[in-house]
Formats: sequence, C-alpha cells, structure tokens
Amino acid sequence: MSQNSSMPAVPPSGLNLRGAVDLSALKSRATAPAAAAGGGSPYAVDVNEQSFQEFVGLSQKVPVVVSLGSGRSNQSAVLNGVLEKLMNDYAGRIALGRVDADTSPGIAQAFSVAAIPTVVALINGQPVPLFEGDLPEEQIKSFLDELLKVAATNGVTGNLGGAPDPAAAEAPPLPPLHQAAFDAIEAGDFATAQASYEKALAEKPNDVDAKVGLAQVHLMRRTAELDSTQAAAVRTRAAGDPDDAEAQLAVADLDVTGGHVEDAFARLVKFISLHFGPERETARLRLLELYEVVGTSDPRVSASRQALARALF
Repeated sequence: MSQNSSMPAVPPSGLNLRGAVDLSALKSRATAPAAAAGGGSPYAVDVNEQSFQEFVGLSQKVPVVVSLGSGRSNQSAVLNGVLEKLMNDYAGRIALGRVDADTSPGIAQAFSVAAIPTVVALINGQPVPLFEGDLPEEQIKSFLDELLKVAATNGVTGNLGGAPDPAAAEAPPLPPLHQAAFDAIEAGDFATAQASYEKALAEKPNDVDAKVGLAQVHLMRRTAELDSTQAAAVRTRAAGDPDDAEAQLAVADLDVTGGHVEDAFARLVKFISLHFGPERETARLRLLELYEVVGTSDPRVSASRQALARALF
C-alpha cells in the first residue's frame, strides 16, 4: 500500500466500523493514566500500552486521532508536528495520541499497522482508518474536518476545553431504521443491523447510506469472529495458495478493516484477472462491496475501478 493514501475510509452518517480491530488484548494492561502532553499541544498526549484504554475513553466525548510512529523516524516527527498544530487549531474538538510503535508494539499490532507512520481515528471507541505517511497539512485538515462531521452524526460533539461545538446543532436525527441499525451495531448484534438496513433498502432502494451501512455490516460479520491467530492463519493460506478464493477474500476483508485499502483492492483485482467462472464473479462482487465500505468517491476506489475494468476486459 502506498504510504500516501489520499482519502480516509470514514464511515458515512450514523455508522461505525465496530470490531474493525481487536483492542481487547490491551484492555487488561490499561491501568495507568495517560502521559502528559509533550509540549506541542495541550490536546496531544504520549500514549503507551498501559494508558491506551484510558485515552480511547476520550473518544466518547471527542474524536481521537492516534498517530503510530517511531522515535527513529523523522517522518513521524514531522507528521506529529503537523498534527499538534492542527489540534491547537481545533481547540479541543479533537484529541491526539502519539504512539511509539517501537515501545508499544501491542497497539500497532491491534491496528494491523503495516507502515510507519500510520494514522487512525476513534469515535466512541470504534476505529476509523485514515492514512499512512506524512501528507500535506491541507489534506490532513480535510480528513479531520470530515472526521468531525462523522463524529457529530454519531453524537460525539464534546470539547476538551469546554467550548460548545456548533456542529452538534447541525447533526440531524437518523431515520428510524438507520437508528435501529446503529443501536444494533453498538450492541454487537450484526444480524439485527443487517435486517434493519435491508428493510430500509426495501422501502427506499436508492438509500445510499443504507446500502453503505449494509456493506459495512457484512464486513463486520465476516471479520468479527477472527482473532489474531486465525487472521494470521488465513494470511498464510492466502500467501501459499493464490487460487484459494476464500482465503484471498478473507485477507482482503482484513486489509480493509486494518486500513490497508489499496492492498485489499489490488489483491482482488489480481485474483479476478487470473481466474474465471463463479470464483471470479464472487471476487468481483466482494470488491464492489468493499468499494461501498471505503466510499465510492474515494480516489483509491476510482483507481481500483480502472484496474478492475482492465482485468475484466
């Protein structure tokens, strides 16, 4: 995957990527308070495996950004400097946690980090992959602006400095079936969430948010039961047998939930280019569904659609 992804995989209105990464392994070690800010911003803290869960708790009040870098990486230092400046600009509406992946490998592993630096966000404890690499400040700001919109739609509208968030008044209520799906996702009841979105689509076939929500719930159901050992096993299967359609699809799912969107798309496009018959069509439909999860306006989707067209024709 390129280290300079151009758009964040941010859920649409009312949706989370619940279960996208397994943070449970860190919970038992999360007993110490968060470290003091490093001086760049009062809204930025250094986070380790002991303080991580406490930091995640902030995401119930404001969206939090987790910058996973390395003390040995100048690129990480540059990126953190930009993020700290932006935290000051947002004045408490977003919090930043700086993680050194060298000393806190468990956090990096939980997010399936493949490159340093990597930036993810959390809303209500649920992960939202953003990007890899040190992008230009303007591009990062656009990601964070969108993150605030998603947070407001999910009812996360606080301010660490106590000032009111004007976006709170702008967040419209969700349609009843969407709210039912959202509540079911929060409860881990993906079957009910799926049924709610399916009913919404039956009533209104052009309901874009319901279509995307259904795609995300499908992804959650497929990945929710995989622990780290099972995920490693399926990756080994896929690496050892390029013709194993089930393994290739499963790894693509894992890559999207881990934020490695381009890797997932490239994997499925390659499979489609080399296979024919039912397996090819299954992979094509899965790829189209993953496009919905990431967002059809995302440039990574546009680029993959072009690659898919070449593979098909």
